[in-house]
Amino acid sequence: MFNKVLIANRGAIACRIIRTLKALNVTSVVVYHEADQHSLHVQQADEAYPLGSGSVAETYLNQSKLLAIAKETGAGAIHPGYGFLSENPSFADACEQAGIEFLGPRSEQMLSFGLKHSARDLAQKNNVPLLPGTELLSDVNEALTSADHIGYPVMLKSTAGGGGIGMQLCYSAQQLNNAFESVKRLSANNFANDGVFIEKFVERARHIEVQIFGDGQGKVIAFGERDCSLQRRNQKVLEETPAPNISEATRKALHDTAIRLGQSVNYRSAGTVEFIYDAETTEFYFLEVNTRLQVEHGVTEQVFGVDLVEWMIKLGAGDALPFDQTFNAQGHSIQARVYAEDATRDFQPSAGLLSRVTWPAKANTSKALRIDTWVESGTQVPALFDPMVAKVIATAATRDEAIAILEQALADTELYGIETNRRYLLDILANSDVKNGLVYTQLLKTLEHAPHSMQVISAGTQTTIQDLPARVGYWNIGVPPSGPFDNYSFALGNRLIGNDENAAGLEITLKGPVLKMISAATIMLAGANTNASYERNGQTTTIPFWKAISLEAGDILNCGSVIEAGARAYLIIQGGINCPEYLGSRSTFTLGQFGGHNGRALLPGDVLHLTPTNGSAKIAAVFDQLMLPKITNHWQLRVIYGPHGAPEFFTPSDIETFFGHEWEVHYNSSRTGVRLIGPKPEWARNDGGEAGLHPSNIHDNAYAIGTIDFTGDMPVILGPDGPSLGGFVCPATVIHADLWKLGQLKAGDTISFIPVSQDAAVRLANAQTESIASLCSLEPELSQGDIVSPEVGSAIIRSISTENHPTGVVYRPSGDRYLLVEYGPLQLDIRLRFRVHALMQYLESQGITAISELTPGIRSLQVHYDSTVLSQNALLDLLVLAEDQLGDLQNAEVPSRIVHLPLSWNDIACQEAVDKYVKSVRADAPWCPDNIEFIRRINGLDSIDDVKKIVFDANYLVMGLGDVYLGAPVATPMDPRHRLVTTKYNPARTWTAENSVGIGGAYMCIYGMEGPGGYQFVGRTLQMWNRYKTTTEFTQPWLLRFFDQVKFYEVDHDELQHIRNVFPHGQYPIKIEETRFNLSEYEHFLAEQKNEISGFQNERQKAFQAELEDWKATGRFHYDSEPAEENNADERVLLDGEFTVDSHISGNVWQCLVEPGTHIEANQPLLILESMKMEIEVSSHQAGTVVEILRQQGQGVSPGKALIVLKADA
Repeated sequence: MFNKVLIANRGAIACRIIRTLKALNVTSVVVYHEADQHSLHVQQADEAYPLGSGSVAETYLNQSKLLAIAKETGAGAIHPGYGFLSENPSFADACEQAGIEFLGPRSEQMLSFGLKHSARDLAQKNNVPLLPGTELLSDVNEALTSADHIGYPVMLKSTAGGGGIGMQLCYSAQQLNNAFESVKRLSANNFANDGVFIEKFVERARHIEVQIFGDGQGKVIAFGERDCSLQRRNQKVLEETPAPNISEATRKALHDTAIRLGQSVNYRSAGTVEFIYDAETTEFYFLEVNTRLQVEHGVTEQVFGVDLVEWMIKLGAGDALPFDQTFNAQGHSIQARVYAEDATRDFQPSAGLLSRVTWPAKANTSKALRIDTWVESGTQVPALFDPMVAKVIATAATRDEAIAILEQALADTELYGIETNRRYLLDILANSDVKNGLVYTQLLKTLEHAPHSMQVISAGTQTTIQDLPARVGYWNIGVPPSGPFDNYSFALGNRLIGNDENAAGLEITLKGPVLKMISAATIMLAGANTNASYERNGQTTTIPFWKAISLEAGDILNCGSVIEAGARAYLIIQGGINCPEYLGSRSTFTLGQFGGHNGRALLPGDVLHLTPTNGSAKIAAVFDQLMLPKITNHWQLRVIYGPHGAPEFFTPSDIETFFGHEWEVHYNSSRTGVRLIGPKPEWARNDGGEAGLHPSNIHDNAYAIGTIDFTGDMPVILGPDGPSLGGFVCPATVIHADLWKLGQLKAGDTISFIPVSQDAAVRLANAQTESIASLCSLEPELSQGDIVSPEVGSAIIRSISTENHPTGVVYRPSGDRYLLVEYGPLQLDIRLRFRVHALMQYLESQGITAISELTPGIRSLQVHYDSTVLSQNALLDLLVLAEDQLGDLQNAEVPSRIVHLPLSWNDIACQEAVDKYVKSVRADAPWCPDNIEFIRRINGLDSIDDVKKIVFDANYLVMGLGDVYLGAPVATPMDPRHRLVTTKYNPARTWTAENSVGIGGAYMCIYGMEGPGGYQFVGRTLQMWNRYKTTTEFTQPWLLRFFDQVKFYEVDHDELQHIRNVFPHGQYPIKIEETRFNLSEYEHFLAEQKNEISGFQNERQKAFQAELEDWKATGRFHYDSEPAEENNADERVLLDGEFTVDSHISGNVWQCLVEPGTHIEANQPLLILESMKMEIEVSSHQAGTVVEILRQQGQGVSPGKALIVLKADA
């Protein structure tokens, strides 16, 4: 037996061969195209070698490259699988010349049978019946003459083809003429042989083939026959054995004929003799011989109890095989080929991300259900290769039972992200002719297939799938709820159309998608009005909002653009959109790249599947029109004062200004947060101490959705995609009943904040819920007493003094549904984090149903609760009682792990983010252009090498998760001498590369995903989150745990790129040491090192203060958040033939793609604007030459402002 076998293939067959090699204890070697680098065959093999990123000819068909790898690895044999080089005689010869066993027939047998025209000659000599046909054709004229003689229809076939490639059915001379060059070209490209011939086509033919296996010495076995009649585009879809509805005499004749043909050439290894069977005459005709293993070999293996791959390997190795044994079929087996293709669009291939792959639990646990596949959740299906993703094989005692098993298996399979033929296969199996075995090759042309779905023609600005109550329960690890930004409009739409409250729909931002209905559906548009319409039979009909509309299959739905106030509309579909849940919700979190449709906004070509209603949904006949959301450009947002107020953080006049000012919505706003333009606070503090240089900085705590977060001097209202943890103060939080309004804010809108009482907020929330349930407007009028006047200190609603408590406790409201519990003074003290942990564990143990989430910060715990069930006062009472249960925690100890992570110092991705920030946000920031130099300066260190040494020497204790999303750690060095202190960006960056590593305040953070951010960069590391796979390191989607210790080691940029490529697939093990963290031992260490620690901190504070004074002296302490002043260049007089391209949105210029003198075509992108956290291309409606660029990079623009002057082509 061989020690090592190279598999010259990919996909399901490569995985199938690996399975047998493992059983034989033979080392498997695989090769892979760059697009296949994460394929299961690469992961499952013992060894894997890259073939590069070229064409198929340069990779899987590259004989010299494959042989070189075989020699390099010491492989004794090559298994070619099927397709590619499996029937290439020159490759078989090359293997023999290289001393490597080719696991298949000899080259002369391939030449005899592999070319279909010579196979016909051989069949004729052995008295095998043949269809009328031709030899190889010299040109199209010979083909046309021959076809006239044979009679139409005819099949034009490549002599070297296979797998349905290089075949074209022609019913007329015109069709044959049109197809001739195409088939020759396909044959040349795929099989390096452009020879073609034609055969008579039998209209109601069945395709039946016999599996043979020969020893090369004259012995040939027939392992039964397979019916492969169910085909689309001449490619098999369903195969089964035994073939139904043929006589035993015919069955035996098929077997005997195939054996005779194989014996005539002393056939060696696996092969298949294919026949056309005419059900009307019961005659069969020779079709071709496939001198390789067939795709459908699995059904034969299931009923005969053999492993054909094992036989091929053993024959090649010279091991004995039982050729004299009698093999009988037991039961019935049927296989469905699962293709990545869209059956509603003429089986168009469908490449892209499979975000969810789920097979039935019983798959591969018994003979009944076998699945051969190469895909898993997260697989990117490339467009370069065959679209088959799996073979689902069902086996039972009878055909009916096998079909039932296959139907159930396909129904229980989930393949989401791209279109597959799974539903089409179910329609085939439900067909009465198929169930009765009355199959023929053209049957599927009569099959009707209309899945409940719609196709995206145009995607709109940012269209996403959302649902309610969205993603709850993961705030403590940095997963935001997402969900519809205007949750009220969305919930009301679902209620009116008769959907379940958790049905998923589409959120439309500014401009909506154009959709083609594949099936009929009832829809409703909700939210901000758009100019929506639908087209049916060439006629366009306007769609009113808040009204159920019945659409028919084939209708084109144009969701339109927002035409009045507001920013978001919602497409509600009766039954809802059918997509997988991720962490309990279908809502899209685009920054995290999960939920909804593949974790992103829709793209043209996407197909969305709908949930059938089965007539159960009841549309509301009437409803109170006063319930409709009042969407405007001038908003009043009702808020709860706190959690951070005066006089601790803000001055009393700051708070007075905050509530008295009319704020403007900044163009750079999005679902993560709505930025506001307005006056800067005076601030009650000079700085944030260890938390950061700016007075807005605090030690990280959990945020509430809807809180107004001062990121430096600029306030941001955090949205449903906002971060769960952060280190900035928040003076007020929007109440639950008004959160919907945030989703309708757009650039230029104005906002006034109205402080209300907790009781008023709860009444409003209850009324909103009851209004949707009853379809009557029940919003109460607020009394004068409901509008409160924030008083000094009123952001603290209860406290326990240090006289009665080890650290002291302060309770702060974060809106009407969040409460912040804070321990001790405003300083970094790991003892406080221990107390937070103890309170969290205590509350978790109490099973309080009204509490939905507990999120720890550095010295705080946020309690997310339902205030309509558990009142604020009742919760406060519970929390005060809890303190008595916790004790002093003197001997506290927690599990800990030392997690060693690679770090690319000052990585290129960090430098790109800084560059973007300088160009689009703030050019004069003191931390730019070099964050590490800034860290050195502000900490009083002598060199950048000193910064680097501290970063790599430190053990960073994980205090919180999700500081910037998705399990991202906020961690502090355990040794205070390693605590580098910096300020955060003011304002924050709009873009940060995933897994960038930064320092803010005294904390290190690893960014869990791409997004905004404020920490000063030191480098980049590997992933903190694994979206799809469970590995040794990722037993859950997030890598780290509370109280882990992160320890960095250095790698370069290229090495990190490789690590990041393989780590999510479990192919880069990291060192993780299990330990424990004892509080008393740690405090003993601090006491021992007290003097050195104090000296380091004093020197650091001097440098910190010097930097602060420099900011003040140079006018950089406060940052003006107003957009760049617009110039009036667009007021220039245009000369004859000149025209302007104008901005259609508020924003700023991110990038200019042309320069004066550039000639441009119509619709060519000229500029990229940044607005609402999106990059939007601006193009010209006509061709011309650029005369002048009026807006430079970083300048602000507003709708209607001229951007570029062009001169039209003459």
